[in-house]
Amino acid sequence: MLKSLMVAKAKEELEQEILDKEEEKDRYLSERAPPLKTSGLSLAQLQDLCRELHAKIDVVDEERYDIEAKVMLNTREIKDLNIKVLDLRGKFKRPNLRRVRVSADAILRSLLGSKHKVSMDLRANLKSVKKEDTEKKRPVEDSDWRKNVEAMSGMEGRKKMFDAAKGPAQ
Repeated sequence: MLKSLMVAKAKEELEQEILDKEEEKDRYLSERAPPLKTSGLSLAQLQDLCRELHAKIDVVDEERYDIEAKVMLNTREIKDLNIKVLDLRGKFKRPNLRRVRVSADAILRSLLGSKHKVSMDLRANLKSVKKEDTEKKRPVEDSDWRKNVEAMSGMEGRKKMFDAAKGPAQ
């Protein structure tokens, strides 16, 4: 209901605005261009009137041409500036960020201020792994790989593989 009332009010205001513009236009034209009185004028007076009107038309055309030239210049300048803005946006290169090494203590100090008194050693909680233990778990075979290939080649080698897959139960 409220929306329809608002639309009706806006429609009335729009109609009133159109009427006001027409009245303003009529008033301006009556001031600037009074109605011509051509009745009762001789041929020479009509020619003088025509010359005056042509002179006024020429002045108005010159003004119109100057204004159009200014408008064209301004639109061209606006277009050029828009192109420059787009070029500057596209060519802007963000600088590479440098890596900064900051310890955990420095980070906590900056976050907590003077409240931070405990030193954090992140490496203390890591599990240590001995290199010797990993080498002992993996047995190193120093056998010749060619012997293994020759033993498995042929039907006998395949039969051994088949028997080994069945298991020792049979």
